[in-house]
Amino acid sequence: MNFRLPYAVKIETSVNATGYDGIIFISHAKPGTEGPEEISSALAQAVKIDKAIENEITVLPVDLPSQRVVYVPVPVNLDIHDVRSFGEAGKKGILRSLKAGVTKPLIILPTHTEFPYCQLVTLLGVFEALYVNLQYREDKPDVFPKVKQIGLCASDTKKIGQILETAVTLESGRWVARDIGGSDPERMAPVKVEEYVLNAFSNSGLKIEVISDLQKLKKDFPLFAAVNRAANEIERHRGRIIVLTYEPKSTKESLFIVGKGVTYDTGGADIKAGGVMAGMSRDKCGSAAVAGFMKIVSELKPADVKVVGIMSMVRNSVGENCYVSDEIMFSRANVRVRVGNTDAEGRMIMADPLCYAKELALKSVNPHLMTIATLTGHAYLTTGPGYSLVMDNAVARKAQNYLLLSKFSEAIGDPIEISSIRREDYQFHRGKAEGEDVLQANNQPSSRTPRGHQGPAAFLILASGLDKHGLSSDYPIKYTHLDIAGAAGDVPQDATGAPVLALSLAGFQLSQFSLSCLDFCPAVSIFGWMSHFSSSCLRI
Repeated sequence: MNFRLPYAVKIETSVNATGYDGIIFISHAKPGTEGPEEISSALAQAVKIDKAIENEITVLPVDLPSQRVVYVPVPVNLDIHDVRSFGEAGKKGILRSLKAGVTKPLIILPTHTEFPYCQLVTLLGVFEALYVNLQYREDKPDVFPKVKQIGLCASDTKKIGQILETAVTLESGRWVARDIGGSDPERMAPVKVEEYVLNAFSNSGLKIEVISDLQKLKKDFPLFAAVNRAANEIERHRGRIIVLTYEPKSTKESLFIVGKGVTYDTGGADIKAGGVMAGMSRDKCGSAAVAGFMKIVSELKPADVKVVGIMSMVRNSVGENCYVSDEIMFSRANVRVRVGNTDAEGRMIMADPLCYAKELALKSVNPHLMTIATLTGHAYLTTGPGYSLVMDNAVARKAQNYLLLSKFSEAIGDPIEISSIRREDYQFHRGKAEGEDVLQANNQPSSRTPRGHQGPAAFLILASGLDKHGLSSDYPIKYTHLDIAGAAGDVPQDATGAPVLALSLAGFQLSQFSLSCLDFCPAVSIFGWMSHFSSSCLRI
């Protein structure tokens, strides 16, 4: 692997290991009933005088070289809790230890029969808390890293080593996604995103193509170019389409992912008013997730799966040259589109790259197309914070991709809920007058539009020409849309990197790990393509 954490991680077989200044003990059991004797005894005595220990993080002295233990209880009510409780415990535990002055923690990861990935999720929670956003670590390098070293204490060193390897691989992608998604509108303006990607993927083995020529954008990506018109007046804001391609020597499956990368969304001519513009630097988290996933692909180098990630990077600016409602323009697929609202720019900048991906798919083996976007406020209202939504076209839905993706996302604590594209969604976006094929949007916010998150998926299918590749066509193509508006993270908190973890777990066959609790075989593939990743890529 090329990615390395900025702090050392060692595996220890005993809590008596030296060189650590605190132990983090994470457990769902009653205090004093499990764990090393020195720790369980200390907890058993402490709970006699303070019952709050059963529910609150506690720091206690312990007769071990590390001298203190940070006890982190994990609430597990199987009726209401899921594996995220373990990730949250890992995050809270490391943050509390930092407050206590711990710089070299030794961590004892929990186990639970109902949550087979709980150790991996706990460790990812630790990594999540130790992340420092790109701009802060650039401006204040002395604050990074937060710890000098981490120890993982376990008797089964082989298993814990596999968990660590998996966690570091997943973190490599989440790190990239959080860097791009979480930075402000200037630090990650389109030109800066290009610079970051070129650096992050140097010597990765991936082919990188950056499309920035204005005439080429106008000709080949006309809907994207329309959104880019106002921003293009400012050199540092000029749009970029970044194509990352991983292609092995032989291919059995192909995956094409297009991400929405709006570095800042003013709403354009239909300007966001009433204070709702703040936070719109997170409108690039779809492209950020594409970059994160491609980082993991570059680390693992699957044997026979072609993966293409397309980052559609643009700023939706307002100005004398901005595109406006009522304009009629042709998409790359030669579909006549009428603009209804310039604040529906996300679907505009993805439709042409999706058409381009479709063209590549028609020349590829067993393709699956995907779009990822912080697309609608409606999605946020539908699920609340922390959840993504998945929608399949009829071809992908027939293969039950949505169901399997949802289950894998539950297993890794990066939840994706299921939605559906219906006939009403297509009807909503079909042209309303002679001379127009597709209506881009109505003139109401998605949060006040019935089926406000499903409709845009139908628009993407229509505007890209994917409707010509349905179940009854000569060449059916699977297509999946993910709306991550609820999961990407809100300013000022760090970006989450969602749904990189879910997509990665879905994509990599964990052949040595039992998923019986999810009632499906671990070798089953989500998108068809993932069963061909090397079984040694990720395993626990």
